[in-house]
Amino acid sequence: MDLRKLKTLIDLVSDSNVSELEITEAEGKVRIVKSMPQAMQMPQNAVQFAAPLAPVAAVAELVPAAPEAASGHTVKSPMVGTFYRSASPGAASFVEIGTTVKEGDTLCIIEAMKILNEIESDKSGKVAKILCENGQAVEYGQPMFIIE
Repeated sequence: MDLRKLKTLIDLVSDSNVSELEITEAEGKVRIVKSMPQAMQMPQNAVQFAAPLAPVAAVAELVPAAPEAASGHTVKSPMVGTFYRSASPGAASFVEIGTTVKEGDTLCIIEAMKILNEIESDKSGKVAKILCENGQAVEYGQPMFIIE
């Protein structure tokens, strides 16, 4: 695989919501993995080449810092997908900061593979923080809400 094609693939992965891309051709196999930084570590995207004798390179990218720890119960994403605060683009958000919720109340929707999944509160309390933006890609286990 020529260097221009490889660079184009790396740029496509870094500019999209895709976290992993694997391509197999006659010359070998290329796997590009975008990873999220851990707290207190320098943000970095890992790029791995699985072709025989291919070098391993790293591409640095600035990523927003992880939200600081807050007191209260953290509601985490149960899946990878796109976070939505309301049922449709013009509709009101399910919850706002300060909204009192009961266990089982809908907090948001996560779209995964064209399926809309309602995410319910697993604890009663008041929404203290909303940690995701509308339309943002979320990962499995990513904190979305803080409930006090």
